[in-house]
Amino acid sequence: MLKTALKYFFYLMIFSLLTNCNKKENTTQKTDSSASIDSIAANYYEDYLQLHPLEATAQGDNRYNDLLPISISKEQISKEINLYSKYQKELKNVDYAALSDDKKVVFDVLDYEIKDKIESFAYHPELIPFTQFDGLPLQFPLLGSGEGNQPFKNAKDYDNWLKRMDLFAVWMDSAQSNFREGEKIGFVLPKKLVLKMIPQLRAAEITSTDMQKNIFYGPIKNSPKDFSTIEKNKYAKLFQENIKSKIIPSYTKMADFLEKEYLPKARNTDGYNGLPNGSAIYSYYVKSWTTTQKTPEEINKLGLEQVAMLRAEMEKVKDQVGFKGTLEQFLNFEKNDKKAMPYKTSKEIIAAFNGILKKITPGLKTMFNVTPKTPFEIRQTEKFREASASAEYMQGTPDGKRPGIFYIPIPDPTKFNVTSGMESLFLHEAIPGHHYQISLQQENTKLPKFMRFGWLGAYGEGWAHYCETLGPELGLYKDPYQKLGYLSDQMLRAVRLVIDTGIHTGKMTREQAIKYFLDNVSYDEAGATAEVERYMAMPGQALSYKIGALKIRELRTKYTKSLGNKFNLAKFHDEVLSQGCLPLDVLDRKMENWAKKQ
Repeated sequence: MLKTALKYFFYLMIFSLLTNCNKKENTTQKTDSSASIDSIAANYYEDYLQLHPLEATAQGDNRYNDLLPISISKEQISKEINLYSKYQKELKNVDYAALSDDKKVVFDVLDYEIKDKIESFAYHPELIPFTQFDGLPLQFPLLGSGEGNQPFKNAKDYDNWLKRMDLFAVWMDSAQSNFREGEKIGFVLPKKLVLKMIPQLRAAEITSTDMQKNIFYGPIKNSPKDFSTIEKNKYAKLFQENIKSKIIPSYTKMADFLEKEYLPKARNTDGYNGLPNGSAIYSYYVKSWTTTQKTPEEINKLGLEQVAMLRAEMEKVKDQVGFKGTLEQFLNFEKNDKKAMPYKTSKEIIAAFNGILKKITPGLKTMFNVTPKTPFEIRQTEKFREASASAEYMQGTPDGKRPGIFYIPIPDPTKFNVTSGMESLFLHEAIPGHHYQISLQQENTKLPKFMRFGWLGAYGEGWAHYCETLGPELGLYKDPYQKLGYLSDQMLRAVRLVIDTGIHTGKMTREQAIKYFLDNVSYDEAGATAEVERYMAMPGQALSYKIGALKIRELRTKYTKSLGNKFNLAKFHDEVLSQGCLPLDVLDRKMENWAKKQ
């Protein structure tokens, strides 16, 4: 306990020193060269990718495909802190006042990212190395399946993955040690989440000794066509050995540990307020995920206001369709309303989504001057994964070789319910939501790579959620069921503000949160439970959607009013999207500079 307390003090001290350094007058000679911030940003990202090789793999940068750092180890955390402090010192030598507005944005984003990452280590995220919702043990099967970002095109690719499998066993041992470290000071997960993690780790597709059923054997079943028989046999043998000696034992050992040792010591509380220093930790996550200075109390109040406003709008739809009963009864009725399920085939549903695109295209031309070059497609989610998949956007490549794809799962077309929000879903996940934002960001070669391939939920999800509100201007939501779907999508993000802050400040239990969710959102109990447990596992993340969307809407309203006839919506949208994901405070300053030039 003493060692952990000292380590905690050590990280806080580092963060305090580094932050205070920024406040001191810098005696070193500064440079006003834009090339300086460009080179700092470029070098930073090169060094960053070496410490985060999985992110490099995800971007198609294959230089580090054999590496898997033990990201949760003390040694790795020290390397990260050293990296960030090095570049923080370099930023101090840049003459900020002499930079152009665009370069100031680059400086601001890098400065924000470095400070945020340094501060995170003060709160010991490594003591909870993964959850039922996120973490390497959940990501690793997809990587190893041959269906994810890890390439399996040649012998080198297969050798790289074998090395990563070896290192995964080491990572899992480190995770177990970290869980134990957390046990000593009561820094543990809620029992209700641990109970979900154990069966995940024992899933048949991960632990089956029948190689034809094991997900990690996928690259052998789908080996390159130009592999010789000798190569196929060689890798088949090596994969079988590694799966049986490294992968299966690692997952089984962790499941046994969680069940027999960790679960009895896990906590009965649901929120981060139940952890040592939990209130401070949660306040950090709120700040980090929203990229603002808003407090949990302010966000909770905002959430209650949004829920009340949206309930009033839903009541109008209920009256419009002539439903007699309470709003809760109406939402429950719509889950099985045959009028809301008009489709018979998957082709009809895909055609309906293409119809949405056709309907909004004329309006998009008045809203955007700059649009992506990356092609776009609508596809049904593949059968092997659509039973458990959600609608999603998969980004294309900057060179246009792979299109941006809007995937929609349709396990049973006759049960596809339009009150799930077809029109709002398309605006969010596809166009002009994620496809426009991510594609324009990746295509912008003027941006440093850490911004071209970066992601901030408050901006990225905030933009997509804001795009849902463009529906009326694009001729959508005229059908009451589509309007209800849109309001339900808005409500989903509003209740998150109430529940996330409620749970992690101790005002709401898991059970109360599930009931509140079901009272306001048309989900079944299993779906509501999964949502609430996601918020328990990732404090603050669920706040980013609504906070980001409201900020963009606030800026649009502000400049529509202040600029009058000088305001142009297309120019406003182009400027918001022109430099990729930004912290909301940085976006605020950027748009203020833009408005002055109008």
